[in-house]
Amino acid sequence: MNANTLLDALAAIVGAPHVLAGEREVAAYTTDWRKQFHGSAECVVRPANAAEVGAVVRLCAQAGVAVVPQGGNTGLCGGSVPTGARREVVLSLSRMNRIRALDAANDTITVEAGCVLADIQRAAAAADRLFPLSLAAEGSCQIGGNLSTNAGGVNVLRYGNARDQVLGLEAVLPDGRLWDGLRALRKDNTGYDLKQLFIGAEGTLGIITAAVLKLQPRPTAAATAWIEVADPACVIDLLAHFRARCGNRVSAFELISRSCVEAVVSHRRELADPIPGDAGGWYVLVQLDDSGGHAELEALLQQTVADAHERSLARNAVIAKNKTETRRLWAIRESIPEAQFANVKHDISVPVSKVPELIARLGAAMSAAAPRFTIYCFGHVGDGNLHYNIGDATLLARRAEINRAVYAEVDALSGSISAEHGLGQLKRDEIALHKDALELELMRAVKQALDPRGLMNPGKVI
Repeated sequence: MNANTLLDALAAIVGAPHVLAGEREVAAYTTDWRKQFHGSAECVVRPANAAEVGAVVRLCAQAGVAVVPQGGNTGLCGGSVPTGARREVVLSLSRMNRIRALDAANDTITVEAGCVLADIQRAAAAADRLFPLSLAAEGSCQIGGNLSTNAGGVNVLRYGNARDQVLGLEAVLPDGRLWDGLRALRKDNTGYDLKQLFIGAEGTLGIITAAVLKLQPRPTAAATAWIEVADPACVIDLLAHFRARCGNRVSAFELISRSCVEAVVSHRRELADPIPGDAGGWYVLVQLDDSGGHAELEALLQQTVADAHERSLARNAVIAKNKTETRRLWAIRESIPEAQFANVKHDISVPVSKVPELIARLGAAMSAAAPRFTIYCFGHVGDGNLHYNIGDATLLARRAEINRAVYAEVDALSGSISAEHGLGQLKRDEIALHKDALELELMRAVKQALDPRGLMNPGKVI
């Protein structure tokens, strides 16, 4: 099937206005957010429902054209854009943005893959519920992409990763058939849990079109503190201190290096530095949530911070007095990715207890490999996930060398080279050096069973 025939056939399925083929129209869909990856595509097709997705995939399978599923295109590993190595069509799910159902009694919400994460959060809040998945890109990322990369975010400590929020899925298979697994059951022990195959698979096994998500009780009170700590070595003890005193009220516990704060206040001058310090400083942003009163929760936070200071776990602290101050503190954390946009980035994880050792080992390794460059270290220390970013755009030419140095230290502590961003194109080949051969064999067997022609998001993951 030639290109023009394919375009006509796709237009017959989704309507001509929803098949984009012009160079300008396609450009935004073929380049990733960081502008690190770019590939050509014959067109962008924008189906309106799962049946149209199935018809598009079936047509492309018949024509031997690969399909690249795309949500908000906010990923950091090039997983949502074409490689340009073969005939590819980008399938954008942005029109599939309906909330199909909200069952407050069952604490579930059923949404289509193109729903923006923030819209799901708002719909849950309108029903006096919480959808806890939260990350910096929540105003533009889409839930299908969140699930396909098993996104993490700031609330993993209390609520878990994206896969922990899912009860059921609907997905289009590589041959165009629609699997309806939209079950809203918390107990269903009837064989393989097929939905978990698609979560974290980055669209390489099929296309998620809808999901049944868990909702949580909506907190009625929140309390937030910005805490200066002596060094990362005391942070794990500080986390243990907070969990002992506050239990599961601890919803977020974020580690932030001084270099990140300086980058943010330079990038966004309207944001004030909460606790000015020296170049080697470290901070923790902690949030407590509860269903009780705000005064009681704030008192608990103040006492916990005071006790931490007495035990030399905290040097200084700022406790937000109101929602405006809370938003300003979180704005610093959420602005870090944009404030140090172009550099060598790492999304890595180790057991929580090993985080301080990892930071120390990486510091020594980078002193040898890239001594002139600034380190931007931040992340979800409560679940062992760090974003360890190095230097500026001039260091990108040495990315492979820097990656080897970083990943060697991660391996030494039995960690992962991708905690929440996925593999995409960026780490597709690298993962072969870090996973067991049998594990890779099993992954390839699953891929072969579901997508033997390699038409689903080719060039990603494996």
